Amino acid sequence: MTDNQYRVVWPRSPRTQTPQVLAPRLDTLEGKRIAQLWDLIFRGDEIFDILEERLAKQYPGVSFVSWREFGCTHGEDERDVLAALPERFKELGVDAAISGMAC
Repeated sequence: MTDNQYRVVWPRSPRTQTPQVLAPRLDTLEGKRIAQLWDLIFRGDEIFDILEERLAKQYPGVSFVSWREFGCTHGEDERDVLAALPERFKELGVDAAISGMAC
């Protein structure tokens, strides 16, 4: 048997950003305002309607800010859309967000 030597290459690049501390999880969604964020891929318009209906049954007083309010989170304007979210969330009184739905 021959002694082969192999060079191992790591496929990932070095980290360029420092991980950020996440916001604390909400205790409940009761009475909260939830933003819907969508990349306009895979039936989000249908899925968000279902989520609204089911979450409203489970959490009294929950309300929603439609994905239409924010624009597409994927594509040529995504950097601007995402950068504007913190200020938009403050303006609209958003407590939480659901982001989806690409497969």
